[in-house]
Amino acid sequence: MNIQIFGTKKCNDTKKAERFFKERNIKYQFIDLKEKSMSKGELTSVANAVGGVMNIVNPDAKDKDTVALIQYIADEDKFDKLLENQQIIKTPVVRNGRQATLGYQPDVWKKWE
Repeated sequence: MNIQIFGTKKCNDTKKAERFFKERNIKYQFIDLKEKSMSKGELTSVANAVGGVMNIVNPDAKDKDTVALIQYIADEDKFDKLLENQQIIKTPVVRNGRQATLGYQPDVWKKWE
């Protein structure tokens, strides 16, 4: 397993995800989205795994203007706008190869073990 956890240090669900993998002695790589953004390839992979760009957007994100903008701009522009504004991504994003989840989803992660 090659687990990557994208999130922020302040996010409770991200902390719970880290604890989930630590308790099972599963190595993971934590990437703080405040310090380093996802690459275009990483974001594409996550979007494909979760059923599209709009599923990645957190409707409760603090940046309401960007959330609203992404909802109303042309579909072909949504990905680039999300790539530029990763503070509105649902966290944690947990990747295992081509598989990915958004939010705290231990039931899915148990199937990966």
